[in-house]
Amino acid sequence: MSARSMADRFGRLGSGGLGSGGLGARDGIRRPPRPVVVDEAEERGLLDLDDGLIRSRPRGVLRLTAYLLLTLTLLPVQMVAVALGLRLRERLPVFYHRLCTRLLGFRVVVRGRRLEERPVLYVCNHVSYLDIMVLGSIIPGCFVAKSEVAGWPGFGLLAKLQRTVFVARRRTAVRHHGDAIAERLKSGDNLILFAEGTSSDGTRVLPFKSGLLAAADHEVDGRPLKVQPVSIAYTRLNGMPLGRGLRPFLAWYGDMELAPHLWEVVALGRVTVVVEFHAATSLAEAGSRKDLARTCRDEVADGVARANAGR
Repeated sequence: MSARSMADRFGRLGSGGLGSGGLGARDGIRRPPRPVVVDEAEERGLLDLDDGLIRSRPRGVLRLTAYLLLTLTLLPVQMVAVALGLRLRERLPVFYHRLCTRLLGFRVVVRGRRLEERPVLYVCNHVSYLDIMVLGSIIPGCFVAKSEVAGWPGFGLLAKLQRTVFVARRRTAVRHHGDAIAERLKSGDNLILFAEGTSSDGTRVLPFKSGLLAAADHEVDGRPLKVQPVSIAYTRLNGMPLGRGLRPFLAWYGDMELAPHLWEVVALGRVTVVVEFHAATSLAEAGSRKDLARTCRDEVADGVARANAGR
């Protein structure tokens, strides 16, 4: 839909001298204007790259160029920091992700309080690969990701340089990687886990898989590992609430291809993301891994629903 057709649509609300359905009807009765209904097809039409109102091809080119230059500049620095075991290896990714959110037009709104004690297992819902940038900009830590991510072009290298723990998403395989997770926790590293085991459409939160919470079995200095649920929701685009029709431009799930989706993202306007830190718990408090998964999922689902509803 073009800007002109959009204006025509709004203009028809007051056509005919503000007649039927509007103010000043012939019978003298003041009636509220008819609501403007924009269906999903029209909503997506607003983002057309040729004449869309909230997506721009030149913007996408500029953002993608800036992102690549930033990445290529900091990549060698992070390589050295990881190779030498410097503390910079944890600080630099946070700095990098913060710059990326600004370059790509993301405004991150943080609610709640993040646990400062270390280590912590942050258990999150998963909407898109963009979650890594958003969460990485506010949480110093290492992600736990499926082993396939290590082979992704570009993103696999970045994940390795952030010292991501790669695991196969099978219960037996997760136990097999327990030693690597235990070693990270012992060294004080925070872990960030997407407990759904896959990404969703950004509207609902899938059940959390208890098998993926094996890290919660570990104790740190004789104390149960703290687990903090975290919800992430992409709520606004250029200040407008993000409806179901537009969410797929940010959510990455199903059979969506990575490169075309990324190109659509960088061409968008300003995106508001709400991240909420919920009350921390532990396996000891929950009683079992299944109860822990259920408790965390319920907290996260409530947070996503609140954010999507604008509350």
